[in-house]
Parts: sequence; C-alpha cells; structure tokens
Amino acid sequence: MMRGLIRLLLVGLCLLALPQQAPAPLIYVPGEGWRYEPVGGGAWRRDNPRDQLAVAIAAFEGGDYGLAIKAARRIVRHPRWRFSDYAPDAQYVLGRSYEARGDGEKAFKAYQELLTKYPRINNFDEIIVRQLVIADQYLAGKWFKLWGLIPFFPSMDKTIKMYERIIKNGPYSTVAPYAQLRIGAANEKRKPPQYEAAARAYNQAADRYAGEPAGIDGLFKEATAYLRQSKRAEYDQSAAAQAIATFSDFITLYPDDPRVAEAQKHIAELKLEQARGAMNIARYYEKRGHQVGALIYYNEVLLKAPGSKLDEQARRRIDSIKQRLHQ
Repeated sequence: MMRGLIRLLLVGLCLLALPQQAPAPLIYVPGEGWRYEPVGGGAWRRDNPRDQLAVAIAAFEGGDYGLAIKAARRIVRHPRWRFSDYAPDAQYVLGRSYEARGDGEKAFKAYQELLTKYPRINNFDEIIVRQLVIADQYLAGKWFKLWGLIPFFPSMDKTIKMYERIIKNGPYSTVAPYAQLRIGAANEKRKPPQYEAAARAYNQAADRYAGEPAGIDGLFKEATAYLRQSKRAEYDQSAAAQAIATFSDFITLYPDDPRVAEAQKHIAELKLEQARGAMNIARYYEKRGHQVGALIYYNEVLLKAPGSKLDEQARRRIDSIKQRLHQ
C-alpha cells in the first residue's frame, strides 16, 4: 500500500514538472483596460511615449502593421501620453498602418481624429489627400466592412459622407474642388442613379470654383447629369430644359473649351426631342379642331428644330391651318 502511494506521488510530481501551456495572464494596461497578454508578449511596450513611438515607426517601416497599430494606439489612448508631443505622430502612424493594411475605413477615421485633435499639424495637406485617395477607392466600388471585419457592400451614401468630411476639413484646400465633383459622381453611381442630386453637387462645384478646372468640369457634368435624367424611362421635360440651359451656359462661359462641340450636339438632340413632343401636342389639338392651339405648338416645333424634317412638316400644317382659318 505504501509503495503504491509513493509511486502515485512520484507520478504526480513528474506531471507537475512537465512544461504546460498556461493561459495568457490578464493584465491591466492604463488607457486600454484589462486584456490578455501572452507570456513575453509585452516586449514591444515601453515606459515612455518617445520610445513607444520609436517601436511603432520601426514596426511600420518593417511592414509589421499589426505591431505598429498596437504601439501607436497605446500612445493615443494612454491617459497622459495622448497629450504629449508624440501623440500626433502616433496617430499618423496609426492611420498609415491601417491604410497600408487595406483598412480604408479605419485609416480614414484615424486621419480624421488626427485632424480633429491636432488641427495645426504640419502635414495637414498630406492627410486630406490621403483621405481623398481612400474615398476614391470606395467610389470605385471597394466594399465597406460590416463591424469593421466582414466585407459587406459598396455604399455611395458612406462614400459621399467621406467626401463631405474632406470638404469640411479643408474647404479652401487643393482637394476640396475634386471632393465636391466626386459627390456628384457618387450620386450618379447610386442605385437607382440620383441624377438630380448629382446635378446639384456639380452645380456647387461650378459656382464655388467658377473659372477653375473643377468649376468648368462641374458645369459640364451638371448639364450631363440633367441630360441623363431626361433620358430615363419616362421623358423628363423639366430635366431636358435644365440640360439645354446648362449646356448653353457652358458654351457662353467657356467658348474655347474642347467640349463645346459636344455640348452643341446635346442641345440639338434635346431640342429635337422637345420638337417631337410639341409636334405630338399640335397634332392632338388639330385633330380635335383646336386650330389656334395647334398653331402655337407647330410654331414651337419651328423654334426647337429649324431646318429639320419636323420643321418641314410643321410648316405644311401651319399653312394648311391658316388656309382653313381664312375660309
């Protein structure tokens, strides 16, 4: 019996002496709260923000974006370090790391926090350019992530909010005009396309930046958006009239622009479509004996499509009606 107990005790001692994988200890990190940290896993931590930033930068430059994010985030979340001179650079490294890893939403947010918390940073212009590049990726169809993890769907609504944020960050910056134009483009990419909203966005670019490349482009795109709206399933006469007026403004304001010929072509096509509509109304009135009303709309055909086949038909009908009226 005694020998059996001794053997059991020896076996137990041997088992205890074997290396075992213990669970990661739960530690408290100021500014981060309680978290599990593997044994030896805190080697990247430093006791001051300067050295911690050095770890973040080295990790970023070495392509270890996960470590760069942890090290930079520790600075910007620390109750004291976040007010240090090293915090802006840490926030910048955080954004760059997310961007390099392909996490556009998180990168955009990190850059936004950088601009909000530290508006006097020296690289302000660089940051909003980076935000524009990120927003452009989503405009091109990149998927937003559900809960920041699962690629879920493209969203022009979210993309528009990014561009609006960029404009608010730097209304007089070099990228603001292009962000405004892209709001129009995002509205055109909605499903279904929102051409009137796009036209309004382009109009703002045309007004704010008149005479500048973005303003000239905005006016042409505004007219084009109205043109597309007019060609939807049900012909939109109001949109057609807006397109004609806006293309006409474009030709008047920027006569040397290479797109003038295209604008003139669109105006002619739109007026021809308007003439067809006027012709149909004129025939309707004539058939029902409303000769005066028919004359009004036949004359409108002459104004809208001079020299066309419709013009010839309308002139013949006008002559015929006038003869009947004078009998």
